[in-house]
Amino acid sequence: MGQRNLVIIDYGMGNLHSVNQALIKVGCPARVSSSAEDVAQAYAVVLPGVGSFGQCMKNLSQLGLIAPLTSHLEAGRPYLGICLGYQILFESSQESSGTPGLGFLSGQVVKFPSMGLKIPHMGWNVVNLKRPNPLFTGIAPKSYFYFVHSYLVEPKDEEMVVTTTEYGVNFASSVQSGNLFACQFHPEKSQRLGLKFLANFLEFAGIEKRTGRSGLEVECK
Repeated sequence: MGQRNLVIIDYGMGNLHSVNQALIKVGCPARVSSSAEDVAQAYAVVLPGVGSFGQCMKNLSQLGLIAPLTSHLEAGRPYLGICLGYQILFESSQESSGTPGLGFLSGQVVKFPSMGLKIPHMGWNVVNLKRPNPLFTGIAPKSYFYFVHSYLVEPKDEEMVVTTTEYGVNFASSVQSGNLFACQFHPEKSQRLGLKFLANFLEFAGIEKRTGRSGLEVECK
């Protein structure tokens, strides 16, 4: 694998610039790429996204990214999924009936129940940490992160759930499975705590340290 490089997967959806700018602030500019070869050779990948589950899977397929992404996950290399990059790890979504997800994790994506609350769930909300986790090192319990989504994930394995968030229902706002970490909230929109979360991911992934513009000590090479 050589150098421990970081690739942001560009599949034509999502706020790639915001994610890369956040990584630059913590000292680790990433390569933004839609190349299957780049993804196959990446030590760590970030898959962000905002939009439709079905369109996301279609774009990944058309770009030939599903096979290298699946191989990356099966090899246990570091992965951070944000919003859609979290949801597509699962088997299916009510948003796009008949379109399978990656199916790497067991569970489904469902629409928020109609409970008189505004959908999409948009804005700041509390993230409740279920157990100590390296990506939340230095982040106080019940901290606020930024959300924008109309669908929530229902993992079959409750043991993988790292945090929950309340919005009409209590839903899994992040999960971890080995070197895979994925979250429904947007760290790149969550100001200083979001930067700390990203810095923690880089350290968790074992990428070499340097200091970013935020002054946070992170790992990057």
